Formats: sequence, structure tokens, C-alpha cells
Amino acid sequence: MNFKIATRKSKLALVQTDYIIELVKKFHNVECEKVLTDTLGDQRLDVTLDKIGGKGLFIKELEKSILEGKADAGVHSMKDVPYEMPEGFEIAAMPVREDVRDAFVSMNGVKFKDLKTGARVGTSSKRRASQLQVLRPDIEVVPIRGNVQTRIDKIERENLDGIILAAAGLKRLDMESIITDYFDPSDMVPAIGQGALGIEVHENCRNLEIFKTLDNPLVRICVEAERSFMRELKGDCNCTIGAYGTLHGDTLNLVGIYEVQGNLVKDSVSGNKKDYMKLGKELAEKILTRGQENE
Repeated sequence: MNFKIATRKSKLALVQTDYIIELVKKFHNVECEKVLTDTLGDQRLDVTLDKIGGKGLFIKELEKSILEGKADAGVHSMKDVPYEMPEGFEIAAMPVREDVRDAFVSMNGVKFKDLKTGARVGTSSKRRASQLQVLRPDIEVVPIRGNVQTRIDKIERENLDGIILAAAGLKRLDMESIITDYFDPSDMVPAIGQGALGIEVHENCRNLEIFKTLDNPLVRICVEAERSFMRELKGDCNCTIGAYGTLHGDTLNLVGIYEVQGNLVKDSVSGNKKDYMKLGKELAEKILTRGQENE
């Protein structure tokens, strides 16, 4: 018996899928093979994601492979998974979460705080762009898309002073050495689920229980709290949204940002980790109320 795991073709996606394949082999002694898929999100690099359907474009083709019986499961970066999933699908496991921080990669090793006025910094994310403008209103944000290597190449090609990428991806690709510096998550609130991997299956998956054994409850509590926040606000790549949950014993701390009426609002909540879904909703309501008060 072997499992078929659907994945995108990018180097990072393949590295992440190999990690999951190793887990399956380690804990269940089952071999897996990769089912490579092309996604519209990977093919259309000429336009922003919100113009062609959002981050869900990265997972639709993988779900199609699962529905057609070509794959048993798909591996995703959780930050690419919309809050609404197609009927019958679920995230069976979130086994691991890497560094959640955003990282700055500069042209000549110049740290973010030392960038000159008018410096050009590339990012495809509204979340990053909005927070960049708060941290450094004197710099220019330039939209860029593509896989990690493509974006790094664009630093020189598009005469940028630097770009912002997820630290998790760079670390998984053994490219940590190119990071100039890291953003503190309280200054640059990460994307929902940033750094976490998810294994998606259909409810009819005959190996569902095996995949579920790979779940890490501590990762799931934090990511599901963030996704609860996103769900309450109906957040997607058309809006500016981010959240980050941390556990300290039985206490879950959740920080979030959301743009309300053109203003970026940041707030936080804390509570018992067993109430993680309620805490996400509570934070959303708190931020909406604050945003309306500031109108």
C-alpha cells in the first residue's frame, strides 16, 4: 500500500510535501508518492491574486486531484487555505509550524530600519504593504509575485532595495542565510496560519484516520483561532488581515490586524486555550468595534 499526495510544483511545495511524506513513513511505515499539479495561482504571475480568485487558487487543483481519485490527500501552506472549504473537505492534520515571522531580504545587506527615504520594497501582500506603510511611511511599496526564487531575482531585475518573504519558506529551503533581518510579529502581524502546514483530505478518504494521527494539537489551536478570526471577518486576499496566536501554558494570546473603513486596527485578546474558536470571534468583534469608534 502507498499513498498519493497532491502538491504544487514549486520547490517550496515539494520540500513541504517531502516533510509530510517522511512523517507518514516514520509513524506508519507507509510509502507515499507525489502527484504534481499545476495551479492557476502559480501560472498567472502577471496579476494580483485578488484579480483572479484569491489564495484558494493554490489549492483548487489539488482538491480536484483528490476528488478524481488521483490523490489521497493534498499538502498546503495553511496561509493559502481559505476559511471556507468545499463541502466534504477538511484539514485532517496540521503537523508542524515553522517560524511565523516575516523576513526582510535586502539588496546589499542594508537592514530595514536603515533603508534610505524613498527605498523600493517589494511584496505581493496587502497585509505586509499596509504594515510597511505604518512602520516606514517614507518608503515605496512595489507589488511583486512569483515563487521564492522568482521574487529574490526581482530584487536586482526591478531595482528594488529589498523584498519581504515568510521566514518559514526561506528556512525550509535552507535559505535562511539570505535574510537581512526579521520583523517582530507584534510590528508585522503574520498572515493567518503563516508557517503551518496542513494535510487536506476528503471525508471519503479511506486513510483519514492515519492522516489525523499526524495532527499537532498545539499548532491546531493557534491556527484555528486565527482562522476563526478570519472567518468572522470574512477575510481573504481582497482585504488587509493578519493574526497570530501563541500559547503560554493554558492561556492563548491572539493578536490581529484588520482594515476597517480604511484604517488599520490592531488589537489582542487572551483566554483559556480550550476557547480558541471563541477567542478568534471575540478578537474580530473587538477590532470591528474599535474601527467603528475611530470613524
